[in-house]
Amino acid sequence: MPLLEQVLEHNPDTVKIVLKNMPLGFHKEATPAALAALAAGNQGKYWEFHDALFDAPKLSTEVINDIAVQLGLNIEQFTKDMNSPQIRQKLIQDLNDAKEAGVTGTPTIFINGTRLKDRNLPAIQAIIDKELGKKAN
Repeated sequence: MPLLEQVLEHNPDTVKIVLKNMPLGFHKEATPAALAALAAGNQGKYWEFHDALFDAPKLSTEVINDIAVQLGLNIEQFTKDMNSPQIRQKLIQDLNDAKEAGVTGTPTIFINGTRLKDRNLPAIQAIIDKELGKKAN
């Protein structure tokens, strides 16, 4: 997500990105990919796994496993975590959070609870500056 990377570059001390998974039901590999990214997160490689998934031309079980190997994950632990109730619960919580927030598609971006309409750096920065101004007062 180059745009969000730019936001972080411009706001290194004030912005934190939180990603919530929302695998879409019509994409059969979306849920396994989300579970895999969460499992990779248990080994400190969530963002690396996430980025590799989005760089892949097509998702499949083989691609998911290849990414795990390329990132040097402990495959036995990765597989165990991917199938664990705890990881599944994290995904369910993300889906519940999305539903509660009225999210119907991906990507959807919020800044401090405000849904972003304009996806460009100046618009995002304006909202960030506004939110920072509220906290400074």
